[in-house]
Amino acid sequence: MKKGICLGCVPGKNDAERFANARAFGFDGVEVGTLRTEAERREIKRLAAQHGPAISSIMNSDHWQYPLSDPDPAVRRKSVDGVIASIETAAALGADTVLVVPAVVTADVTYEQAWERSVESIRQVLPAAEKHKVMLGIENVWNKFLLSPIEFARYVDDFKSKYVVAYFDVGNIVAYGYPDHWIRTLGNRLRKVHVKGFDAPNHRFVGLRAGTIDWARVGAAFKAVGYDDYVTAELEPEGPDPMAGLKKISDDLDKILALAS
Repeated sequence: MKKGICLGCVPGKNDAERFANARAFGFDGVEVGTLRTEAERREIKRLAAQHGPAISSIMNSDHWQYPLSDPDPAVRRKSVDGVIASIETAAALGADTVLVVPAVVTADVTYEQAWERSVESIRQVLPAAEKHKVMLGIENVWNKFLLSPIEFARYVDDFKSKYVVAYFDVGNIVAYGYPDHWIRTLGNRLRKVHVKGFDAPNHRFVGLRAGTIDWARVGAAFKAVGYDDYVTAELEPEGPDPMAGLKKISDDLDKILALAS
């Protein structure tokens, strides 16, 4: 497996320093957000080539502000446009996956509406994904949607497209499930993985190996399903020394990856 980190979690005064620091601490790739202009994309591509870490994936920037499941068609259209911009960012930077939050269930958006609207919206995006050969990585987040691994697998499968895959977040699932169960159910649907620590009794995110996640079981599950892509840390360094904190993230991630080898 490959070791990644979200670029925004890396210490540095600018992106050049962040790329350099990511490489210095042994990260193979970085995840970046949606870039709207060609100039931004050229610069990030240049920095990746100069400093070494590849662009592993793109985190779509609009799916919370403009949910794909919103009651307003105009809002859903903005969300679709945002995902397409993320796909174009991925294509320009050589990334193969865009992280997508599929829907948000609210008091005014039922589960069924979230499902139907998000499926319709993602189908609008699929032609761009297929054109650029970029995967849409559906992620599990605290959005009151896709609350079981069986349902998550069905949601992905219903598109009948190799360009709709699972982007699994280990830390996000601990509040209401067991990550190793989800990994085994999702199986070959897994395309990318986020990790952070989670303390279940106190319901809070913590350092990678400081919480209640059973990383040995997680590693065994990855090994069982043959997962061999990026595991990307999505947490900022802790403590007064950011570089020491980054080293801790890197070292913890090494230990986690070793459990799946």
